[in-house]
Amino acid sequence: MTISVTFPDGNSRSYDEGVTGRGIAASIAKSLEKKSVAVMVDGVLADLDDPISSDVTLRLITRDDPEALELIRHDCAHVLAEAVQELWPGTQVTIGPVIENGFYYDFQRNQPFTLDDLPVIEKKMREIIQRDKPFTKEVWSREDAKQFFADKGEYFKVELVDAIPEDQEIKIYRQGEWADLCRGPHMTSTGKIGNSFKLMKVAGAYWRGDSNNPMLSRIYGTAWASNKDLEGYLHALEEAEKRDHRKLGREMDLFHFQEEGPGAVFWHPKGWTLFQTLVSYMRRRQEEVGYQEVNAPQILDRALWETSGHWDWYREHMFVTQTEDDRIFAIKPMNCPGHVHIFKHGLKSYRDLPYRIAEFGTVHRYEPSGALMGLLRVRAFTQDDAHVFCTEDHIADECMKINDLILSIYKDFGFEEIVVKLSTRPDKRVGSDDLWDKSEEAMSEVLEKIAKQSDKIKTGINPGEGAFYGPKFEYVLRDAIGRDWQCGTTQVDLNLPSRFGAFYVDADGEKKTPVMIHRAILGSLERFLACVIESTAGHLPLWLSPLQVMVCTITSDADDYAIEVRDALRAAGLRAEADIRNEKINYKVREHSVTKVPVILVAGKREMEDRSVNIRRLGSRDQKSMTLGEAVMSLADEAMPPDLKRKQVKVLAAE
Repeated sequence: MTISVTFPDGNSRSYDEGVTGRGIAASIAKSLEKKSVAVMVDGVLADLDDPISSDVTLRLITRDDPEALELIRHDCAHVLAEAVQELWPGTQVTIGPVIENGFYYDFQRNQPFTLDDLPVIEKKMREIIQRDKPFTKEVWSREDAKQFFADKGEYFKVELVDAIPEDQEIKIYRQGEWADLCRGPHMTSTGKIGNSFKLMKVAGAYWRGDSNNPMLSRIYGTAWASNKDLEGYLHALEEAEKRDHRKLGREMDLFHFQEEGPGAVFWHPKGWTLFQTLVSYMRRRQEEVGYQEVNAPQILDRALWETSGHWDWYREHMFVTQTEDDRIFAIKPMNCPGHVHIFKHGLKSYRDLPYRIAEFGTVHRYEPSGALMGLLRVRAFTQDDAHVFCTEDHIADECMKINDLILSIYKDFGFEEIVVKLSTRPDKRVGSDDLWDKSEEAMSEVLEKIAKQSDKIKTGINPGEGAFYGPKFEYVLRDAIGRDWQCGTTQVDLNLPSRFGAFYVDADGEKKTPVMIHRAILGSLERFLACVIESTAGHLPLWLSPLQVMVCTITSDADDYAIEVRDALRAAGLRAEADIRNEKINYKVREHSVTKVPVILVAGKREMEDRSVNIRRLGSRDQKSMTLGEAVMSLADEAMPPDLKRKQVKVLAAE
């Protein structure tokens, strides 16, 4: 019996049933057979030697294809496990999955691994790769697999065999004499892994993530298709470490954390200035496009959270308290219910829609202590939360307006490479299919328009990833060193207004339930600031910097002049300080450079006599001399926030 195999170019060939990817590659060219490491069958990766028994679409995968990268990492994890057992016989292997940028493997060993062990293991891994033993798959009975691992003392593997559903095959992969339980697929041999890998760190991990289970020793590694890719990744890690917002936050004296308030930020004066500068900017941007700012209570009765549905599906993340009169309250984890009640207060007509309200709402969510990570993952944070109450016919227009605002704001912070994805209806959802159809159709039209706005804006679809209450847009921005951050969201809600009985009076006099669009641009302000700090490496633009100018004296003769310069800067609206300590100028400049002050003005006896200043910029060795008046005017113009500068340009153009 023959089958038809269709290739990516649309051409088809007939083969005998049971043909393998290797056989197909050989029928095209021996060189292709040699280069192929796996096969994509109907969009699913498979072993090159798997038999094919029906008509399929097929693509041969070479080591240079993007799809091979996951296989390189998967195979590398197996080689890591073999290397460890060769070096330390009796060590039990457990699981070794591929993760973002690499892999890990967990081991049961009396003595945990240390960083000193990693070079030894790497050397053994390279020996195994050099042997270039083939990966071969065998299908065993459940009993044989359990007996095999039990005889070796691999009791974690026995447990894993028991966990495999009865309707699934038990697959054993060999690489030479060493064998492991694995669902596959793998490349053709260990030699295909190459040498572009590195073991990164060790850690402890409970078996199956349960603290009641044994503690295992975990080894993390990274693997890439080429040395160039590996070196690029390691360089990016070095850059990320230098840019860590927690490190920069200390150096810049912005904030700190402490055990008495886990997951809550202690903002220092400079940090709070930075935070409030961000809030002021967002407040102006929202007001100019028709949002009214509101503020809803921080703590609300349990009954409200039951009505909203949060009590049922979000209770474990909420901070709850009970008062002496036995009432139960929760600190808000979301701003949405409060905004629905603000909308409900007073009768609303269709003429009042769209009704746009925004809040810089502080919310509290219980995050496990192990998940807390500086400003990126906290328990108390502020959202630039807004909600638009509108009709079904408004959805497309409002989503487009929100999109334009989001992209404009990101651009002001230097983020222009953006990915916008539309998440569509999940299997479990509320609302009629007709309303879902209308919402998704409107948002799909918006997505098409977004895709045409700029070559730097990419779009895509996340099928079935929408919220249970409606479809949504997710905005992912890329920073200066190529990392992606998910920040903004636009979510169409077909559920919450009806749960609270919200309505407006339509043109026909009938009560109608409004559509509610949830909108966050920065998301968590704390997390966004972490993103900005890391992307800029602390070199914040002048308008955003908490301390914009430091005036430093060379000698005490210029102390009074330095104070005069500082006051002139402040009068022009700049955030400025003066350093008149009896320290050498190089010491002062170095100290303020570490704290990332963007502009340092140096004033000595000559500058005092000339009524000038010497300007030094953060990150530059160049120096420039200007008169005091010119310097103040130039810096004041540069420090103007981008939105106000645009307004100024419009006013001047109108004149």
